[in-house]
Amino acid sequence: MPLVLRLKQPTSIPLEVDSVQLETVRGQSADEVRHTPIQYGNAQAPLGDFFDVAGSAADNEIVWEGDCSKVKLIGAQLTEGKIRVEGSAGMHLGALMRGGEIVVNGNASDWVGAEMHGGRIYIRGNAGNLVGAVYRGGRRGMTGGEILIDGDAGNEIGHTMRRGLIVVGGRAGDAVGFDLIAGSILLFGEVGIRLGAGMKRGTIGLLGTHSSPKLLSTFRFAGVSRPVFLQFYLRRLREIGFFVPEECFHVDYRRYCGDFLELGKGEILIRAAS
Repeated sequence: MPLVLRLKQPTSIPLEVDSVQLETVRGQSADEVRHTPIQYGNAQAPLGDFFDVAGSAADNEIVWEGDCSKVKLIGAQLTEGKIRVEGSAGMHLGALMRGGEIVVNGNASDWVGAEMHGGRIYIRGNAGNLVGAVYRGGRRGMTGGEILIDGDAGNEIGHTMRRGLIVVGGRAGDAVGFDLIAGSILLFGEVGIRLGAGMKRGTIGLLGTHSSPKLLSTFRFAGVSRPVFLQFYLRRLREIGFFVPEECFHVDYRRYCGDFLELGKGEILIRAAS
């Protein structure tokens, strides 16, 4: 049985639980875990004041249960093992994580996987703004790993991303791939404005059948192709369990290079008409 942390009742005051590290609690008893100090607003309080604690993390797994939309920093700096959220998760889910897996059977708030370096985050619902993004004043966003979102996501997905993969099954907001350094962002739904603004390298793929967005004038059409690397990505997503329409494997993609205000070595792939 994994370590189960069940929220006693929803709170309007944020809880910050980055002190609940899997590497630490897997060697602790349930009573010791209850006494772990967490941040409650501007004060500290024991974890047990807000969560019922049961089971053990000896098998490298923690389960958070309940409406944790005000619980911040779940899985922050994770290096190995698995974290599962049965409900919604708050801001900074998986921030700075280096390995392991986080699965959310619900929605997540802003800054999912901010500046993450490795591992996988899978959101079965929607996510907020700044998925895989750089923190304000930082130098780069995510530098490795995978973030998969079944539903919608907000603005500035992959802001200053350096490496890794972000996939959004639903709608994406504005400024996807803003200042993208490298890495891949694949989108299956509608997308907002300013796509790829300031991108230097990397790939943004629009794989859905929705109408093509208006690209910035600093991008140039570079031909039509069926990229081989994209086939490998799509097969990989199917193996993980992410839904990929069959027709995505058998259509061509229009390629645009840019942003020519920067290096101009990035690419936006837009699914062509069947």
